Amino acid sequence: MRTRISVGFLVGAAVQVLTLGCSGGGSGSSNESPPRATGTLTVAGCVIAEGASACPARVTWNTSGAASPVVLLGSSSIATASSGSATAPIASGSQTVTLLDGGVRLDEKTVSASCVSASSWDGNACRAFAVRTTDRAPTPFVEGGSAVTLEVVIFRPLGTGPFPAVMFNHGSTGNGDDPSQFTVTYTSESVAKFFTERGWLVAFPQRRGRGGSDGLYDEGFTPDRSRYSCLRDPALAGFERALGDADAAADYLASRSDVDASRMLSAGTSRGGILAIVHAAQRPDLFDGAVNFVGGWLGEGCEDSLAVNRPTFARGAGFPRSTLWLYGDNDSFYSLTHSRGNFDVFIAAGGSGSFLIFTRAPTLNGHFLVNDPALWATAVDAYVRQVLQ
Repeated sequence: MRTRISVGFLVGAAVQVLTLGCSGGGSGSSNESPPRATGTLTVAGCVIAEGASACPARVTWNTSGAASPVVLLGSSSIATASSGSATAPIASGSQTVTLLDGGVRLDEKTVSASCVSASSWDGNACRAFAVRTTDRAPTPFVEGGSAVTLEVVIFRPLGTGPFPAVMFNHGSTGNGDDPSQFTVTYTSESVAKFFTERGWLVAFPQRRGRGGSDGLYDEGFTPDRSRYSCLRDPALAGFERALGDADAAADYLASRSDVDASRMLSAGTSRGGILAIVHAAQRPDLFDGAVNFVGGWLGEGCEDSLAVNRPTFARGAGFPRSTLWLYGDNDSFYSLTHSRGNFDVFIAAGGSGSFLIFTRAPTLNGHFLVNDPALWATAVDAYVRQVLQ
């Protein structure tokens, strides 16, 4: 029921009448629109076990003011509640999750699934391409009164050994300004799959202070350790420290009963690429070849990059066999001009090798060429055949 009350009062000589409405329904306006529906999605991908065809991805959602909420995975409905959480099986790759109110899209996310390490998708399920183990390599180093050991992740081919082996050296952590990245163990599923499918054991040693290795990560920092130094002296001291770690890892790898130490390759990416070239020259007794993916020690933006990278690469010229240098354009750390100049210095110092350039998709950083085996597989296959003749 609506009640109308008239109130009269004097203003000057006139009587003003104020009419008040009481309806118990707020403002009393019948034309006000309902609030617009809103909603948010949160998704978490998953890892598919070896032999399995899917894994349970988790989807969480909330809505406000939605009259007909629905959550879709691809085109299939997985929920119609206004809020909640659910799991849904997804195969390898990515799928779109959409939150709707009727036909109105409130939010959309992409959720992904990948095969567990050392396995790959065969079109129906994740199948093992190698056996992955994590081992410890002894070193001659002592820090804080304790012997230092290095974490080494091994991808061993299926079947019986001994196997020829690749030691693959990791790079830096960008600018060195995020300590949380120091303890992330580096491996490359692309590299591991490529070589193990060809019968090679692949080892990813983590240098001191990296991944699960003991010791301090100290490959050339500023005095306050806030980032990598761009100066020659600390950078070169850091390189020597890395070289010592690589040598300890190589000795360990050659001593393994499942490794054919007469057939070994030195390889790596970024800082690991330049390390692979120089280490091969230092240990020609161990290595038959060296593969350098986008290598360099100091990024080109550093004032001492030429003073560090060029003489360091020249140290690798003593390797008596051919080397392979693989670079991508659109590299955020090294232009092709800079990297080609490093190669020219290496050749002038007596080194032997091939410098190859690859182009990734337009939006992709050439510094991560190692993630595109479709680009470099043919070149690496040919190189391996050449050095093992």
